[in-house]
Amino acid sequence: MGSYIFKRLGYLVLTMFIIITTTFFLMNTLPGDPVQTGTKLLPEAVANNLKAKWGLDKPVGERYLIYLKNLIHGNLGESIISPGVNANDIIKTKFPVSARLGLQAITFGLIMGLFLGIIAALNRNTWIDYFVIFIAIVGVSVPSFVLAALLQKTLGGKLFPIIGWPSENQWFSGFKYTILPTLAASFGSLATYSRFMRTSVLETLSSDYILTAKSKGLSERMVIIKHTMRNSITPIITILAPGLANIVTGSFVIERIFCMPGLGMYFVESINGRDFTMIMATTIFYSFLFIVSIVFMDILYGIVDPQVRITGNKR
Repeated sequence: MGSYIFKRLGYLVLTMFIIITTTFFLMNTLPGDPVQTGTKLLPEAVANNLKAKWGLDKPVGERYLIYLKNLIHGNLGESIISPGVNANDIIKTKFPVSARLGLQAITFGLIMGLFLGIIAALNRNTWIDYFVIFIAIVGVSVPSFVLAALLQKTLGGKLFPIIGWPSENQWFSGFKYTILPTLAASFGSLATYSRFMRTSVLETLSSDYILTAKSKGLSERMVIIKHTMRNSITPIITILAPGLANIVTGSFVIERIFCMPGLGMYFVESINGRDFTMIMATTIFYSFLFIVSIVFMDILYGIVDPQVRITGNKR
């Protein structure tokens, strides 16, 4: 198990190095002058001083090495558009909003998705099964921003606030502000998990070892709890990693609609303002979260399915 974890961590470092390198050189191939674009037209002397401050007057290769050195020391850079604003401080301030929304959405979507998938599989070809399938189809088909607008129209202002976010203690306070964004962000994952769980449970129930367990006299409840659930949940772990990362990093539209001061909304503003430093910082940060979630799920997959640790591959 130790070598398996060490190998996955090695993949993490290599992948992050490739992402950092690719992001840096792609950003430096974009047309235009980030100094003049971000702060309108400046006198040439002022623009040159700003370029010297941020190292934009150096060759690309030298800037790349400087950037890597700063990253090693945990420095993601300073905003070009807003001098004095550090990317580390922005992430520290705004990421809790995105993280709270993402974690609430993935938790609600996962729990409800697994529950609906199990119920649908155990009641195959009944109205319950058809209802869960209908929810899955709607969840996959309807975009999150459409659902967000519908929730604002039907529930906003009456039961829950339409927009806003608690100004203090962003991790725990102001739960009422998070209900509508959480529902809008979680509906797609809820539909995905319920569909996959239904298929996985049905496949497990038709396995030989399930028939053997029933023939030994085990009750239906014990068969489901001891044999069906563990073997059915394994494929869900595979889609949980990208789902977790996408929820945390993919809430740009939801944050915009509900006016949430999250990192996703700031990322969009950085792109619109062509703030190269902040775009690279947030891209690298989001990539790191995505890769870490995949590595974590790989390790969790190895714990749930010992065959992964032996063969190194998922079944």
